[in-house]
Amino acid sequence: MKKIVNNPNDFAREAIEGLALAYPQYIRQIPGVQAVLRRDAPVLGKVTILTGGGSGHEPMFAGYVGRGMADVSVAGNVFASPPPPPIYEAAKSAHGGAGVLFLYGNYSGDVLNFDMAAEMLEQENIAVKTVRVTDDVASAPPELLHERRGIAGDLLVIKVAGARAEEGANLAEVAAAAEKGNLCTRTMGVALGSCVIPASGRTIFQLGEQEIEIGMGIHGEPGVQRGPLKPADQLVSEMAARILDDSPMKVGDEVAVLVNGLGATPLAELLIVFRGLARSLSESGLTIWRSLVGNYVSSLDMAGFSISLMRLDADLKRWLAAPAETPALMQTLDSR
Repeated sequence: MKKIVNNPNDFAREAIEGLALAYPQYIRQIPGVQAVLRRDAPVLGKVTILTGGGSGHEPMFAGYVGRGMADVSVAGNVFASPPPPPIYEAAKSAHGGAGVLFLYGNYSGDVLNFDMAAEMLEQENIAVKTVRVTDDVASAPPELLHERRGIAGDLLVIKVAGARAEEGANLAEVAAAAEKGNLCTRTMGVALGSCVIPASGRTIFQLGEQEIEIGMGIHGEPGVQRGPLKPADQLVSEMAARILDDSPMKVGDEVAVLVNGLGATPLAELLIVFRGLARSLSESGLTIWRSLVGNYVSSLDMAGFSISLMRLDADLKRWLAAPAETPALMQTLDSR
């Protein structure tokens, strides 16, 4: 499989360097670390939001560093957690004196390494709280919500937490906002084909020509079922039903919608997905308040998409509407 790379082993490092060079108006790189800071970090007196995880999900995570979202992001190698030392160094570089919120997807490697970095910071009397995103309804049943993976819902939760921190909230309040956003968010994805890992040049799973996998994770983790490719409206209706059956949403609720491409799905196809989803949600008595359609949390060049729904209240609407200035999400104040 052809890839536009130099040495595949330098893939993550060079991607981070390229991002920082491309968007100096928003971010800067921490020297010697696969991490980027918001350009004006540290922001004194503001809670620091640190996110991160394996590379290969661009623009997640580093693309959402900037005013109104994360303060700093640490990148591991492709689909691999960053180790504790760079997480620690990144948090120290960004800390403005009001504590640090670790906000990332719920994966065992990330949990281990971020927890170790948190202990290192706490030994220096830097307060740390952790919120792990668990939006993937396919990865565990509702009674085991804390074991679920974090996938595209990471974006919505980071937006909520970032806006709350910009309001001047303290560490406990920012963590509570992130928890609220997480509990109100549900996601399900579908894969049409595998991505290719740059270092190996090979796919990580196989699907038949007309076969899909519903519920597959963003690292190729197994989903809930394989089956034949269906017309878009039928597939989207079935996915929406699974999400709504799992969620606290009820008739009359307003929702934020993210239709997310996994890297290789054309925008036109994602818009067809959104069209079908809008119809399904309307038939379920839900109102779309805000929507995003595009490649926001990818899996290298995987073919497929995910649907995320966040049930909204006045606070979540305010935080989602707040301004953001990052490489991958630029938003002025939305008064809706």
